[in-house]
Amino acid sequence: MKKEVLRIQAIQKSFDSQAETAQVLKGIDFSISEGEYVAISGPSGCGKSTLLNILGLLDTPDAGEYHIDGLLVSSMNGDQRAEIRSRRIGFVFQAFNLLDDETVLDNVALPLKYRGDSKMQRQTRANECLKMVGLADKAGLFPNQLSGGQQQRVSIARALAADSGIMLVDEPTGNLDSKNGDAVMALLDRLNKQGTTIVLVTHDPRYAQMAHRQIQLLDGRVQADVRKNAQKAIQKGEQIEKESFAC
Repeated sequence: MKKEVLRIQAIQKSFDSQAETAQVLKGIDFSISEGEYVAISGPSGCGKSTLLNILGLLDTPDAGEYHIDGLLVSSMNGDQRAEIRSRRIGFVFQAFNLLDDETVLDNVALPLKYRGDSKMQRQTRANECLKMVGLADKAGLFPNQLSGGQQQRVSIARALAADSGIMLVDEPTGNLDSKNGDAVMALLDRLNKQGTTIVLVTHDPRYAQMAHRQIQLLDGRVQADVRKNAQKAIQKGEQIEKESFAC
């Protein structure tokens, strides 16, 4: 049995909107094991991104418990959450969130700088990660010199840099055309096959089907939690990889 890496229990989250309070998450429960590829899907406003922000320790729940590697993190303060996040969570954002005035290499190395690694360690690891995503030759360029698909691959390399083993991915194809989106999804599929635990938020049913497991949200609750036949999910990923173009 694989090790459980993430577990949430009875997670609730509300936001104040003018004169009323809107409850976005209404008691979410599930766990994720090491090496899983999980897609979180559902209609707009169902709580997908809010849930992912809690999983990524970018936000805290109003109620419930969240454990990473068996450690209760939902009650930690901001500094403690930041330390756990830098060590265990890689985050890929829809909008890339790259620093325009830093080179591709320095963007990828940024998490390691926050962690306190030496400059040589940072550059060595960043170059390794750029090679993994097929962009080793772009290390000295700046983000605005890259295509959208290349920028997303840089953000994936940055998420890999800390070697956290867990990657949270928020609508990675939302700002890409279909060909670049397919290439990015094919890359995520390869990384999962190499052992990275991936939690993907996507509105695209075709990409959600690449995951081995789909958690569907509706009105702030888990409507379905379906484990697919792993071989079918792998075949779906290979099909998209064959159809994708280099971005």
